[in-house]
Amino acid sequence: MRTTAGLRATARVHAVRDARGSTVLPVLDGEGPLAPRRTRGSAGEARVTLVGAMSGPLGGDRLVVETRVGEGARLRVGSAAATIALPGQSKDEAHYDVRIDVEEGGELHWVPEQLISVRGSDLYVTTRVDLAPTARLVLREEQVLGRAGEEPGRLTSRLTVRIAGRCVLDQELACGPGAPGGWDGPAVLAGHRAVGQIVVVRPEFADRPPRAGVHEESVAVLPLAGPAALVTALAPDALRLRRLLDGALASLDRDDRS
Repeated sequence: MRTTAGLRATARVHAVRDARGSTVLPVLDGEGPLAPRRTRGSAGEARVTLVGAMSGPLGGDRLVVETRVGEGARLRVGSAAATIALPGQSKDEAHYDVRIDVEEGGELHWVPEQLISVRGSDLYVTTRVDLAPTARLVLREEQVLGRAGEEPGRLTSRLTVRIAGRCVLDQELACGPGAPGGWDGPAVLAGHRAVGQIVVVRPEFADRPPRAGVHEESVAVLPLAGPAALVTALAPDALRLRRLLDGALASLDRDDRS
């Protein structure tokens, strides 16, 4: 139930590998606007779609998604539609927390649709990822500042990735009204309204890290201090952003196979 103080809701997804080598979901539940649903997967991989059961996050809301991938399990998590940060009755900041744990030999593809920051909204997103040494990860984040022809709300996003307890990435970006000066300048977004990144973690990167470089204009690939790589991109809109990120990931895959 949503009140003037905001909503509290948690979704939990737990994937494990069974005796036949398939991935099963012993925990799959959610509250309020967070409704995880199992969808058709492939051999050995389970798929979950986060469905928005109600609007949100709104001002004052505190939403949490907890995802755990057990040893040897494979999971892909997406969303049915974009997440839209909206102003609410409460003037408080909304929070959306994503907590991810992947155990030895587990693999997670975390690929939700875009997050759209609507004018007047105020959202703080935190994503915390803890991986075992042999875990695999593809994590995509895409943020769109405002709807068509609209100024954005305030959006702060922090992403932290740890492998075997060691931090390989900890970054924060704040945009919109009230954010530190310069967020829209040439050193940060340079006037773009869509920003995204992909974190790729593969054990084989320890011996053969990906090459640092510019994939194409406004897209960069950076090896991290661990078996990981970071792809970042800027674009004028969500469609162009997705194409840039997909192209950079495909290029990373080709380099890894060569």
